[in-house]
Amino acid sequence: MIKLSAVIITFNEEKNISRCIESVMDVADEILVVDSFSKDATKTLCTGYNVRFIEHAFEGHIEQKNWAMQKAEYDYVLSLDADEALSERLKKSILKAKANWSDRGFAFNRITNYCGKWIKHSGWYPDTKTRLVYRKNSQWGGTNPHDKLIVKHDQDPIHLKGDLLHYSFYTIDQHIDTIKKFSSIAAKEKFKRGEKVGYLKLCLAPAFKFFKCYFLKAGFLDGFYGLVVCANSAHASFLRYAKLRALNRGEKID
Repeated sequence: MIKLSAVIITFNEEKNISRCIESVMDVADEILVVDSFSKDATKTLCTGYNVRFIEHAFEGHIEQKNWAMQKAEYDYVLSLDADEALSERLKKSILKAKANWSDRGFAFNRITNYCGKWIKHSGWYPDTKTRLVYRKNSQWGGTNPHDKLIVKHDQDPIHLKGDLLHYSFYTIDQHIDTIKKFSSIAAKEKFKRGEKVGYLKLCLAPAFKFFKCYFLKAGFLDGFYGLVVCANSAHASFLRYAKLRALNRGEKID
């Protein structure tokens, strides 16, 4: 059976980090927490567990996760965010994967808890993530802040049973604050790549986003919070393109 490092990145995660650490204790041979100099009790909480705690300045989601993965003791890595935790069924699947390893890597579905409700539609589930890999043929890629773990292999990763539990937002205001932050990061990344946006896309993209999430992805089945999630997804789309438009006009954004 292979030895597994659970790698968790954190910043001000006192609400979530204990749950995350406790969920991986039965499957990980090492737990590594890489923290971006949290201002809350994150460090204090981590030192109460048998974890290795490293502080490292944050330079971007992709950059931080690649740096953290290379600091793991073992080459076999389970990568998590602090607001995530393993379900009991997923723990069992990971233990089986440790005994029957494949360098294709392993993926599993992620289900999000939003303001206390599990979102099972709205384009948020199943949110399949590759998180269990052999690091010598894997790296984090994508576009900040929407990173993804890429396995350098021709075949798709093996899908494991069980859900990754994502405790995303405790309040609607918290979601809106994150949208403001992430839309700026995404707009700047698009601007760096030379992307442009016209009025037509600026108007239609958010409208189609809401239609897709609420109707095509059955967001209405998630009740009130399904409506909130879909509306905020459309708002996030609008902000990304509006901020990109501002950058294209030579204006500054936060």
